[in-house]
Amino acid sequence: MNFSVDTNTSIVLLKESFKTALTKNIIVVALSIIISYINGVMVHTFLRHEILNEDPRYMLFIHMVLNDIIQLMIAVMLHVFSYVFYAINVSFCCLLLMIVIFCTQSTPLYLASMAIECYIAVCYPLRHTQICTVRRTHILFALIYTLVALPALPDIIVILAIEPLNFFHSTALCLRETVLRYPILQQKKDITNTMYLVFVWFILIFSYLRILIAAKAAKSDSQKARNTIILHAVQLLMSMLTYLEPVIYNLLLYMFPKYILEVRFTTYLIVQILPRFLSPFIYGVRDQTFRKYLKKYFCNTTVHNRNVSMSI
Repeated sequence: MNFSVDTNTSIVLLKESFKTALTKNIIVVALSIIISYINGVMVHTFLRHEILNEDPRYMLFIHMVLNDIIQLMIAVMLHVFSYVFYAINVSFCCLLLMIVIFCTQSTPLYLASMAIECYIAVCYPLRHTQICTVRRTHILFALIYTLVALPALPDIIVILAIEPLNFFHSTALCLRETVLRYPILQQKKDITNTMYLVFVWFILIFSYLRILIAAKAAKSDSQKARNTIILHAVQLLMSMLTYLEPVIYNLLLYMFPKYILEVRFTTYLIVQILPRFLSPFIYGVRDQTFRKYLKKYFCNTTVHNRNVSMSI
């Protein structure tokens, strides 16, 4: 089976056995189904309980979960397409890439928003319910969508203005470098990503230090809040793997130069699958309130299945 691999100079076409290609796709699809099921259960739990879907903290969390579901679904779709079709329609590819870019840049902003909410809950507990309301959370979502959409507009404008019409009717390997192939767009992407990450890191560090100071001043234990901010930082590090994908790929390729396809697949798992796999456990399962409702869901599901099997 033919398969392409990116290099610094060109795109190299390599051959991969059908068995190996099938195994890799089964692994990716199986992991995506498991992760999507876990995230789907969390979304279902959130929607079923009013106490959760009216709490800004869980509203932010569940939007990040939905963001992960969409990003994972498209990443797996593109992975499978690269084996089955190799090249796809450029217009369809552009649509998928814009959604992926939107989701990728949304994640750090969700993490920053969750850190601010945690900071307000600890440092201003009496005003928390007044500041963090459902209405203001919806306004925050609109602000996040705007901040993410604005940097993507130049990409769309440039390719529509420069590329000929037949380019959008052609087929190509669906990569950002293939479709958004102008150096100025790459430079714009690097600057935008740097600005976003510096902004989010500033908020995380600021929130952690203020929570630490507030805990010492009140002589109280805010270990849980501090741990939450640290977990935000861990999640941000994992989301940064998307930006560091070329670095990870080149590092692994330097260590294992004879295993180009294996390195590319490993990089894909680290960058696209691993963050989505750990995220539900970092936030949903760890949170006591959310975990309580998750247990109810699984207990009710077990009882229902047992009753169905007995009736049969």
